[in-house]
Amino acid sequence: MEEELQRLREALAERDVIIDELRAEIAELKARLGSNSSNSSKPPSSDGYAKPTRQQRRDAERKGKQKGAPGSHLARVDDPDEIIVHDPEGCRKCGASLDDADIVDEEVRQVFDLPHRKVIVREHRARRRRCRCGKATKAPFPPEAINVTCYGPKVRALAVYLVCGHHLPFERAALVMDDVCGLGISVGSVVNMVEDASVGLTKFALAVRESLRNEDLVHFDETGARVAGKLFWVHSASTEALTAYLVHANRGGKAMDDMGLLRLHDEDGDVLWSFDGIAMHDGWRCYRSYDVIHALCNAHHIRELRAAGVVWDQQWANEMIELLLSAKRSVEDAKRAGADGLGAGTYHGILSRYGRLVTRGFEVNPRRERRKQSKTYNLLTRLRDHRDDVLRFTSDFDAPFDNNQAERDIRMVKLQQKISGCWRTTRGAEHFLRVREYLSTARKQGQQAFDVLVQLFEGRCWMPGATNV
Repeated sequence: MEEELQRLREALAERDVIIDELRAEIAELKARLGSNSSNSSKPPSSDGYAKPTRQQRRDAERKGKQKGAPGSHLARVDDPDEIIVHDPEGCRKCGASLDDADIVDEEVRQVFDLPHRKVIVREHRARRRRCRCGKATKAPFPPEAINVTCYGPKVRALAVYLVCGHHLPFERAALVMDDVCGLGISVGSVVNMVEDASVGLTKFALAVRESLRNEDLVHFDETGARVAGKLFWVHSASTEALTAYLVHANRGGKAMDDMGLLRLHDEDGDVLWSFDGIAMHDGWRCYRSYDVIHALCNAHHIRELRAAGVVWDQQWANEMIELLLSAKRSVEDAKRAGADGLGAGTYHGILSRYGRLVTRGFEVNPRRERRKQSKTYNLLTRLRDHRDDVLRFTSDFDAPFDNNQAERDIRMVKLQQKISGCWRTTRGAEHFLRVREYLSTARKQGQQAFDVLVQLFEGRCWMPGATNV
């Protein structure tokens, strides 16, 4: 009888283990089904038709123009390029001629349009003159006259702008140049123009990286990209005024070291220099190998907390979202008031509530023995072990709440892949990204992307201004 009872107990214990494993598997499947771009790291494009359209989002957020806010309209100019006068042909009442009639008034309308499609060909003639001493000296050609016949700076700038500024494939960029400019530029010529632009930006790229090393805060991110049929990684480092990219076969420390923004090594592998500002990132573990001040992106945390609160109905997660957003508002209010930190009571209140919520989270998400931990448990571990980095924005007002700056800059890389597909060569990816960081940095510093490309092809590469003085 005792042996039978023992056998039943073992059978029940085995069944309980199987039930727990099935429950965990069902939970993971439910989490996958319930995940979208609002509660996970999945991109918005993966939401399919369930996501709201851009117009629906605008309608939901639109509250009308604020009173006193400037409107947007096409303003008249005082000196139009051409004035065309329209006189009535005859009187509407009797039909008599109005050629000698008095002008009562006139109504003015201005039409903004493009000039007629026409390519200007400039011929440069470099003369050679002989001095009285007998020596003949030839005048130099301008930088844009690089061959017997060649495309000018504006043509080359437009082709590069279409590819690197608006992510058109080379074939479509060549087609646009033919349709709009009447130039039958070959695809190979467009490829060469992008490469020429990249080569001309060597000093610019070095200057941007040197500036980033001296910043108080730099946003870091990385994303996968297909290069030459393989998975590569594009790493970004950026601020409100600077952007730098690196394409690399490695996602971790090797790529970050090659970028040279978190630390520099000598030939023997010894550390020569380490970044002493705040490194804002999304928590990728490789960043932890750098002895820097870390700040973690709370936009990521809120998405993961939303999954726990909405999908699993865990109230602590909803309260943690509320706490983070409330702390963000407190920081914003303090900044507007001119303070350089939160009050001691407010700050310690945030820490106290934060600790209680993490404890409650572990109570409903205990550690699984001999099994892979759930995403919620891993989130709680990060919130517990890196509390100071999560709440860096409350203790150091130089630290932002999220890593949205890096996500905006890296999004252009994903857009390129979505529109034009993969890069066929590593060199092609490197050329594109160097031009892309040039355009991004220029826009951040108030420059027109097309204008700085024209300057580049004229031999006057635009250089970024000082951003941390």
